Amino acid sequence: METVRCKKLDPRAKLPAYATPGAAAADLCALLDEPLTIAPGQRTLVPTGLAIELPSAGFVALVYARSGLSIKHGLCMANGVGVIDSDYRGELRVPVINLGDAPYTVQPGERIAQLCIAPVTQATFLPADALSGGLWLHWHGISRRTSRAGPGGSSTRPPPRDGQAVSKIFHPRAAAAGFDAAAPL
Repeated sequence: METVRCKKLDPRAKLPAYATPGAAAADLCALLDEPLTIAPGQRTLVPTGLAIELPSAGFVALVYARSGLSIKHGLCMANGVGVIDSDYRGELRVPVINLGDAPYTVQPGERIAQLCIAPVTQATFLPADALSGGLWLHWHGISRRTSRAGPGGSSTRPPPRDGQAVSKIFHPRAAAAGFDAAAPL
């Protein structure tokens, strides 16, 4: 188990805590002087009163929404996932947005987000004129090789158009094994 040093910037701040022995992320609590009401569509930063020091540059802290708050009330991370770099020493503030239909009131001390500590690798990025590999796609009668990149599509297919659906995803190794990309599913 790794150690993350936590500095309370306010004596009322609560240290992150795992709710169960099998929890992957620790709860972060709101440090508020009074309840904070977030209107539908409103974004705000919720303070925690904490700063952290990760064990090394080989770690990142990721801040995720709490599933109960997002499903029941529409309270989500405004930026999807918060990324806290190993060299950040400022206060952890949780960017939230109310995607629900009704105002939501965050109470002082309420569990507002989850903090996950994960290993991370920094890469060396090199310019390249071409990329290796790729997938074969069969999409509405058109087979093409892709570098797993497309305008707004997932990593394995282009986005379907109205009334169309992706009919097949085909990998080049499957061809070597005798599978036919043009055959119906």
